[in-house]
Amino acid sequence: MIPSDQLLLLLPAITVMAALYSSVGHGGASGYLVAMVLLGVAPETMKPAALIMNIFVTGLACFRLGLAGHLRPRLILPLVATSIPAAFLGGMIKLDSAQYSLILGGALLASALKILLLPAATEQPLRQASVWLLLLTGALIGLIAGLTGIGGGVYLSPILLLAGWTTMRTNAATASVFILCNSLAGLAGHYTTGAALPAEIGWLVLAAVIGALIGTELCKRLPLYKLSWLLGIVLMVAALKLLSEAVPG
Repeated sequence: MIPSDQLLLLLPAITVMAALYSSVGHGGASGYLVAMVLLGVAPETMKPAALIMNIFVTGLACFRLGLAGHLRPRLILPLVATSIPAAFLGGMIKLDSAQYSLILGGALLASALKILLLPAATEQPLRQASVWLLLLTGALIGLIAGLTGIGGGVYLSPILLLAGWTTMRTNAATASVFILCNSLAGLAGHYTTGAALPAEIGWLVLAAVIGALIGTELCKRLPLYKLSWLLGIVLMVAALKLLSEAVPG
């Protein structure tokens, strides 16, 4: 159970994170983890709760943004073919507090640096991706996603764009399906370890869905680079907090 004073702060934080992430086609699990880390929610509660919110927000974002027409089966199928079992495996692995803080902190730091340091992606001629490379990419990202309790979109999106495998719209569609599949697989893996959802999960999901509704409107009205910068700063703060907790002394 999440204490009521924590919950009153957590719900608006979840809404803000969902709005920021859904504005760029992501589910927001890493953002929900940021909010829960900063408010001191127990790690065993954080991961399954973040994945449940991820599933709802990603599904809503796919529907509202009309992403179905931008999917490329040849691209997405190899990615999810290996990411689903890898995310399930990662979800089964139980980490102690220091290990979890170190892995999640490193993952969030990498995401923050990508957002803050890399230039905004522009449309470019597409390159054909090797099936074997897609299989490997899916497996690696899926495992990290399962370990840390996220869908993996924050890692997949920059890889797809920088490799020239997708346009911006195809990227968002691909990431959304990838996130949804990994979140479902990771959640199934967590349940095999006896993980339980907090009693307040309904309120958390409602806050995330409200944020997703806001975010899918923001993506049509505001410059995405402003939202990305704010998101990068928040991720950086949380990453440094987690890494400081993982280092003894």
